[in-house]
Amino acid sequence: MEVSPEEIGLCGCWRIIAVERVTIDLTLSREKQVPVTEIAYYVSSKTKDELDDEGLLEAIVGHWSAIENGTHRVRDVSFGEDACRVAAPKVARNMVTLRNFAIGLYNLLLSQTKITAPSLPAWRRSMSNSQALKHILR
Repeated sequence: MEVSPEEIGLCGCWRIIAVERVTIDLTLSREKQVPVTEIAYYVSSKTKDELDDEGLLEAIVGHWSAIENGTHRVRDVSFGEDACRVAAPKVARNMVTLRNFAIGLYNLLLSQTKITAPSLPAWRRSMSNSQALKHILR
């Protein structure tokens, strides 16, 4: 079914894109691995003349690749975020905020050459609450 962006309340958008994804949870045993299909929807203010279908797909993949390989990967590697089983939405958002804050503080101190830790996990393990507060309150 084709609809215009205006028909669904998205004025200013030129296109609505549906991307079908099929995923398999590789953490499960082979017998339990079942393909899961989902449809993700995107909107774009680019016309077909400005960005063709292949360009749109590249932009979508690039966006998620940057997220997965950027902030999310750092949070997962440094703080084990994917293994965290916090279920309450507000608590989960607060945990993400705290992790992002710690990453930002590490990057700031690293850029100011105020720390010598070779990595965020090493810095995190060596940092006490009082030391972190000293850095924040300077």
